[in-house]
Amino acid sequence: MKAPSARTHVVVIMVALLLVCIPATALAQGVWDRFWSDLTARPGGPMSFRFFLQPAMAAIAAWHDGKKDAATGRSPYFWTVLTDPDQRRGRLHEGVKATSKILIIGLAMDLIYQIIVFKSFYPLEAVVVAIVLAFVPYLLLRGPFARIAKRRQSR
Repeated sequence: MKAPSARTHVVVIMVALLLVCIPATALAQGVWDRFWSDLTARPGGPMSFRFFLQPAMAAIAAWHDGKKDAATGRSPYFWTVLTDPDQRRGRLHEGVKATSKILIIGLAMDLIYQIIVFKSFYPLEAVVVAIVLAFVPYLLLRGPFARIAKRRQSR
């Protein structure tokens, strides 16, 4: 039997954090106010370079996978995820696999940020920031990058 990869561990950790934190957060009063104010304060605080670094890394991963999609003639990534239930799971797995290292770095950077700024750790915030900075840009850019690569190939 094959041992689970680091990417599998990332997904398991993020899902576990979400499953544990969302119910506890939903019940606590004032947590949502803190959550949104903390999230909006991050770009102006220490370590703000990650708001450029992580999306740039996700864009590089999206470009790499978009070129492969163009070469193999696969359907647009985001559109397939939205509309094709048969391929959705596999394509999302590809995206998580491609961005797993970026997600790990994002979680670590947000942990450091929270310890410096808040002297505490809020896992739900860390997961949300990692997903928004790493996976969302990948999700949005892979399809357009595939179309750009396809146009270049046809020339």
